[in-house]
Amino acid sequence: MRRPLTIVATALLLLSLASPASAAPAQPDVPAGVRAGYVVFDRKTGRVTVQHDAHRRFRSASVVKILIAIDYLESHRDVPRRDLALLGRMLRVSDDAAATSFWTRGGRGRIVERTARRLGLTDTAPPPADKPGFWGYTSLSAMDVVRAYRYLLDRAAPRVRDIVLGHLRAAEQCGSDGFDQYFGIPRAVPRPWAVKQGWSGYGSTPPVRCAKTAPASGGAVPATWRTASLPARPAAVTVPDLGHPVLHTTGLVGPEERWIMVLLTAHPSTATWSRSTAQTTTLARRIYLAGARTGAR
Repeated sequence: MRRPLTIVATALLLLSLASPASAAPAQPDVPAGVRAGYVVFDRKTGRVTVQHDAHRRFRSASVVKILIAIDYLESHRDVPRRDLALLGRMLRVSDDAAATSFWTRGGRGRIVERTARRLGLTDTAPPPADKPGFWGYTSLSAMDVVRAYRYLLDRAAPRVRDIVLGHLRAAEQCGSDGFDQYFGIPRAVPRPWAVKQGWSGYGSTPPVRCAKTAPASGGAVPATWRTASLPARPAAVTVPDLGHPVLHTTGLVGPEERWIMVLLTAHPSTATWSRSTAQTTTLARRIYLAGARTGAR
């Protein structure tokens, strides 16, 4: 007669029989030397499916343009045609001049203060007082960006939601500054998606300007762009990761925009554009597989 299995042996047997789909998704590793904060939020279940350093503050770069757009639209019932066009340029091709126009007219840092209160953002702060015109120096976290998307989807007036998300769904590959903004989500995740990207610290003009190509899941990114020289890190830093280039990919992914996905990254001061975008795209793919595809039901 066989001896009964021990409790430990039984547990090991059950684990060996478990299917991969039933196992908890592995936490995607962040590349060495890269600082990252990421969140995937499942709108169907109302839960965060994967996260890492979700409340770490990063320099916002162009991601703050989402807040600028919300604040402007909620402050203006009647929007002139010219400003509608500027909103489109700011959100679709991440145009900096358009953002500066809205930033100046809206009171600069007060835009961030108003939207943080209205949207319930806990990790977001305006640029330091001595840098009032630097909207890209706004501080925010991956979790706060998730909250901004949830606000647009669930609480904002339909007019505001439709204008902002309509432009993000039509985000173009080439930014107005010549950088290719199809890194991260656009290269790692199959359509449909709606995205707002951000980058800072790679110089004002890419050595090789963006050339439009079809986005492909897991596709390669150009390997020829080099980062411009960065200013020396000051003794007292009040802006997150100042002196390090940042690269952010954020948006809505999946059928019926089920998941909100946010990945914020800061890279070594010597990082190249090609290496940063490749690492960010690879990490975005892993986050998507762990936080969205694995949890799909």
